Amino acid sequence: MRLALFTDTYAPDTNGVAATLERWSTHMRRRGIEHLLFTPNSIIESNDDCPVRPVANIPFFLYPECRIALPSRTSTYKQLQAFQPDLLHISTPFNMGLLGLRYAHKYHLPHVVSYHTHFDRYLEYYRLKSMIPLYWKYVQWFHRGADATFAPSLETLESLHKQGIQRLKQWSRGIDCNLYTPDKRNSEFRIRHGITAPLILLYVGRIAPEKDIGTLTMAMQHLPAELQSRIHWVIVGDGPLLPKMRQQAPANVTFTGYLHGDELAHMYASADLFVFPSCTETFGNVVLEAMASGLPVLAANAGGVRDLVADHRSGILFEPGRADALIREIGLWANHPEQLKVMGIHGRKLAHQRSWENIFDQLIEDYEKIIEQRNRRFKTTFSSA
Repeated sequence: MRLALFTDTYAPDTNGVAATLERWSTHMRRRGIEHLLFTPNSIIESNDDCPVRPVANIPFFLYPECRIALPSRTSTYKQLQAFQPDLLHISTPFNMGLLGLRYAHKYHLPHVVSYHTHFDRYLEYYRLKSMIPLYWKYVQWFHRGADATFAPSLETLESLHKQGIQRLKQWSRGIDCNLYTPDKRNSEFRIRHGITAPLILLYVGRIAPEKDIGTLTMAMQHLPAELQSRIHWVIVGDGPLLPKMRQQAPANVTFTGYLHGDELAHMYASADLFVFPSCTETFGNVVLEAMASGLPVLAANAGGVRDLVADHRSGILFEPGRADALIREIGLWANHPEQLKVMGIHGRKLAHQRSWENIFDQLIEDYEKIIEQRNRRFKTTFSSA
């Protein structure tokens, strides 16, 4: 099997899609699957041993972390003609994805689309709600000819089904339980930052409107004084709202920027409660990372997170967008640390059931079936003619 993959984000970008695709590429190399990966990333250098093919790009003016691809159709088509892929996997509906889609249509190649982001929900946070109907018309057109559309959670599959998207399949996400583990809990972070409060509440993710940072900030500001003295917040991440959040945050908050690898794993394991207000997740990779680390989760009852958190077993779900509901849950569970530990243990058990290897091997099987079905249809059409 030879695969061409088109994406708007890849390592070293810090987000769930980039991390998943980097791990997917590593798995394909282990399985001996030849592939090319086209992405607007200028840091990874292309060579014969590396499947990544960076294309020209510019930063998105509203969100410099995001890159807008400016691919050369001539150059990309030339590389694809030399490579002769059996299947195209398109993981973005924007410039890179359009290029892959046009190539697939032109040469009648099997192609799949993976849906990673609820951009319709993002539009609400950027005051562009009027564009949502137009967005869905475009998505319906983009996915219409795909041999399959992959989505990471049942909630996302249901959302796409309601919009008329067909040939849906689930491509879930896994977790490395050796990297993220309760065994990495230690007091080093507390000592380094002079934290004496008994409870550390942790947020990991982009500091951006679509993560409902406003709800998180409001909860941080309005916790009762007695509760404030017992809690220290740690905010791991970066993004366009970071300066505003720093300005509005109370004194009991530490901002770390992005953390990676062991440093991030130690942070998860050393916290006492993971707080995640985002309502826009198609899956929620950071939630699964917290669960694998034995960290109980307090998350908005929305999106793909609901596939992960068993309410009052591996964590707590609160009413989305409600800072008062978030404050109420923090106040309740801050007085029950032993029950929080039990939830953390249960979350760890659930995380153990999510093997990356099994998830990726299932995707390979789906690829093979799609290629076989397309070839069978081609033979039927040819023999009929």
